[in-house]
Amino acid sequence: ADMRLRAVCILCLMCLWPSLGVAQDLAFSMAATERCLAETAAPDTCIGASAALCMEQPSGQSTVGMGYCLEQEWLAWDARLNAAYQARRAKAQETDAEMQELCASVPKQALALRDMQRAWITFRDAKCDFERSLWGGGTGGGPATLACLLTETARQTLYLQAHGG
Repeated sequence: ADMRLRAVCILCLMCLWPSLGVAQDLAFSMAATERCLAETAAPDTCIGASAALCMEQPSGQSTVGMGYCLEQEWLAWDARLNAAYQARRAKAQETDAEMQELCASVPKQALALRDMQRAWITFRDAKCDFERSLWGGGTGGGPATLACLLTETARQTLYLQAHGG
């Protein structure tokens, strides 16, 4: 059984090997998204702009290429999300300290923020798992999952930024 598993893994890698070079042919930049964010009052319209531009390249039209482009923008938004969360968390802790000094009986912002973010991660992952399931195991499932992760992460980033992150 162990030998069969190894043989299947090697066969899968051999099938994927030619497509692994596709991502190397693609140029990705967040410039389109950055430009859009700087120029619009509706930042949610900017989500996916850089991935879309990346996918306009010849190699970007393959499943592997689409996955690469979507993943690159998702990772960029994820880094922004982490920065926005940390900034919002610091403000929440300051507010909590001020409220404690005033003996105010209000919910702790830092705890509420943490709980909200944890629940959001669970929701995002479940939503994107469902999105993948809609593809019935087809090759479009990977890019669909990444598009979902990108969109949901960007939306959460924008939400945190709008609330002082």
